[in-house]
Amino acid sequence: MTMSTTTALAGSFAAAVLLAALHLAAPRIRSLPGVPESATGSFAGGIAVAYVFLHLLPEVAAGNAAIGELLGDVVEVTPLFDLAIFAVALAGFAVFYGLERLAGRTRPGAEPGAWVYRLHLGAFCGYNALITYTMPLRLRTGIAFAVLFTIAMGLHFVLTDRGLREHYPRRFAATGRFALALALLFGWVLSALLAPAGVVVVSVLVALLSGSVLLNVFKEELPAGARSRFGWFLTGLLLYGGLLTGVTALGG
Repeated sequence: MTMSTTTALAGSFAAAVLLAALHLAAPRIRSLPGVPESATGSFAGGIAVAYVFLHLLPEVAAGNAAIGELLGDVVEVTPLFDLAIFAVALAGFAVFYGLERLAGRTRPGAEPGAWVYRLHLGAFCGYNALITYTMPLRLRTGIAFAVLFTIAMGLHFVLTDRGLREHYPRRFAATGRFALALALLFGWVLSALLAPAGVVVVSVLVALLSGSVLLNVFKEELPAGARSRFGWFLTGLLLYGGLLTGVTALGG
């Protein structure tokens, strides 16, 4: 049964509000009573990594195949053409890696300059807006997958909040979380006013988001040393992987 546009927008609005609330509550979630931050971080990391390998990368490949079918009568689909969508994902990865390197180029104990903060936060605002902008499309293709996507992104935000707070302890605490929460709502408004149209546009947006998610997942959700708990990581990975496998077996 195909979901109507109105229903998809209503569902995506609920998801955007939930994700915005998780951004604002991230510090409290990381410091749950009786649960070490390393445990919550590793559990969230396992979920995010399972999502990347079992859903996000196959989604990029499916989008590439859809573009090939659509443009097959117009252009010759060659192996080089098949790389195009993955090059978009690579660009998203490279942008966030560059921003991370830029934020890290300060002396120990010092906070990066205001322009670095604005650039870094602006990129994450675009990242968040893209997540909710594409949410109605996810709901129309499968409610269960959209719910699992929201869960994975919500826990992922808790960890990206930690990374931004460590880079910009003063500035991010004052304005950052509210800006990121508003960006999620802005993405939803944009999807209501100007929904993405066409297989090519949708596939490019998903690929760009995928590359960005990949970098942020591996940067934040695979911490080293005392910040990680392999048991919790494996629990999150197996639990979420099992859920994704079950949803896929049932047809989304």
